[in-house]
Amino acid sequence: MLINRKSIFKISVLVLMPLAMLFCGAVQTVSAQEKPAFNRMLLLENALQLPGDKLNARVIRVIFPPAFKTPDHTHEGPGPRYVVKGRLKVVEGGKTDIYKAGDVFWESGQLMSVENLDEESAEMIIFELAPVKPAE
Repeated sequence: MLINRKSIFKISVLVLMPLAMLFCGAVQTVSAQEKPAFNRMLLLENALQLPGDKLNARVIRVIFPPAFKTPDHTHEGPGPRYVVKGRLKVVEGGKTDIYKAGDVFWESGQLMSVENLDEESAEMIIFELAPVKPAE
């Protein structure tokens, strides 16, 4: 069987064109992703007076099981709280708020409770500023 120029052209068009189109599409996708936008957003700001010149700064990850509610409690220090996942009902100092993933709030250190309002686990990051405890 002889392959003539017309046959080679037809095969080239049938095989190479779809590949070229896929390649061009991939190149466009990559070039669109090459320059992600830098985004800086202030989530929370709170002026505070420090209780001393020595503080223990802690970052704590808390995972709340489905429908879990903490007893009333306090934390050693105030600070920002960031909800990573889920919806949390926070009762602090007699005030009730509901926070969802992406929300940031300031916990004052007053008597509080937290309840996971969802049927899946919820997650929160606590940034705590507590006085350094004296060595025993």
